[in-house]
Amino acid sequence: MKSGPFAFVRTSTFRLALVYSVLFGLFSFLLLAYLYQATVGSLRAEADQRLDAEMRALGLAYNAGGLERLEQSVIERALVPGAPFRYQLETPDGERIIGDFPYLPVSPPETVGEVSQVSLSIEMPRSENGQGDAQAQGPPVVTEAEGRIVRLTNGNVLLVAIETGERGRIVRRITQAVTTAAPIGVLLALIGGIFISRYAARRAEQLTRTTEEIVAGNLSIRAPVQGSGDEFDRLATHLNTMLEKLERLMAASRHSGDAIAHDLRSPLSRLRNRLESALLSDMDTETARETLASTVEEVDRVLLTFNAILRLSRLDAGSEGRMVKIDLYEVLAELAELYEPACEDAGLNLSSEVAKPLVVLGDRELLAQAVSNLLDNAVKYTPEGGTIQFTARRTSDSIVITVADDGPGIPEEMREKAKQRFFRLDSARTQSGSGLGLALADAVAELHKGHLDLLWTHASPEQKGLKAVLTLPRDS
Repeated sequence: MKSGPFAFVRTSTFRLALVYSVLFGLFSFLLLAYLYQATVGSLRAEADQRLDAEMRALGLAYNAGGLERLEQSVIERALVPGAPFRYQLETPDGERIIGDFPYLPVSPPETVGEVSQVSLSIEMPRSENGQGDAQAQGPPVVTEAEGRIVRLTNGNVLLVAIETGERGRIVRRITQAVTTAAPIGVLLALIGGIFISRYAARRAEQLTRTTEEIVAGNLSIRAPVQGSGDEFDRLATHLNTMLEKLERLMAASRHSGDAIAHDLRSPLSRLRNRLESALLSDMDTETARETLASTVEEVDRVLLTFNAILRLSRLDAGSEGRMVKIDLYEVLAELAELYEPACEDAGLNLSSEVAKPLVVLGDRELLAQAVSNLLDNAVKYTPEGGTIQFTARRTSDSIVITVADDGPGIPEEMREKAKQRFFRLDSARTQSGSGLGLALADAVAELHKGHLDLLWTHASPEQKGLKAVLTLPRDS
């Protein structure tokens, strides 16, 4: 991470906290705006509705009985206990007919019948002794009011006002609460965003430390999995799977160098000795041909080993294999027919049973090579007079190919190593081969999202024989 006074600003923690704060602040603003509108707006709408209703009622009285009926209606409404309205009725010359004000506090409209909305201040007498005694009254109290004013058809002016002092106090309190809560909400959002983003940053930091250890060469380290099942756990699980495979491949690569040197030293030494003997001796044409033929055979075995290594490398790199929908029945039936003569020559009994159809999504050549390797091993390690069982069947979701022999088998603790490159049991070193057959079969199985299992053919009473089970997913 870059250092500096503003390094924190460039971190994902700060950005997540900022985004969270903006979203939370926006939500708080919308919520406070709604609350403001639901309270202040509601109070204002209610006052407007009451004023409009009062003006309509007085207008009906005026239309029904003229000025006299209007005066009577205003008096009746003003005498109602607790009436919230204030009235003023004046002549066209400004002479008060009836009302609560010594003079009209606002200018009337010039147009007859036009109702105007006005805001005004009302001076109300304040009684200090609560008895309404005029001599004991203090200075008047000024309160805000909203009203409607109209010029009647005869030129008279009517004003109806309603006090908004209490509403104003409520509005001021709400406004103060909103302006106070807004910055507090933003501050809390920022603090909450930092705490929330720190969790993500902490998990990311754990993965960063893991990758730093990997870069330093420690392939045994694993990313922590907390068991929450979130995206960090899924990433850590995939990273650990990758590390396991990488560690296995690195171990195989380190082992491969020694194994190649060990397994190729013998054929190359024989090849050198044979050529040296040929150079030091007088050979006729027939002897020279025999020497060259055996030399070519030795070179071919070396080339087969290197070709197998290259194919395994391409399989591990994912560059080998063309996946198409195929029926393995024909491939396996041909292999069974092909290995019958080899088994007869070795004095073995081959029993084959291949079901059909065996439809998979895979590479025909690679699958045939993998099964051939299993059959080659069975023929190579089964003693004379033994039996090889070659079967292929389908289950509800898989194709299961089995090659079982009567050979010595592989001990359980050595089976995973047996699928590594160039690994050979001590008892198998007398046999020809490179130790790549099972490794290639296992790589082909993994490429096809299947698996290769090595079991005992006869588990009891005597553990004997190797049963190689290649399981592949069905395509249909």
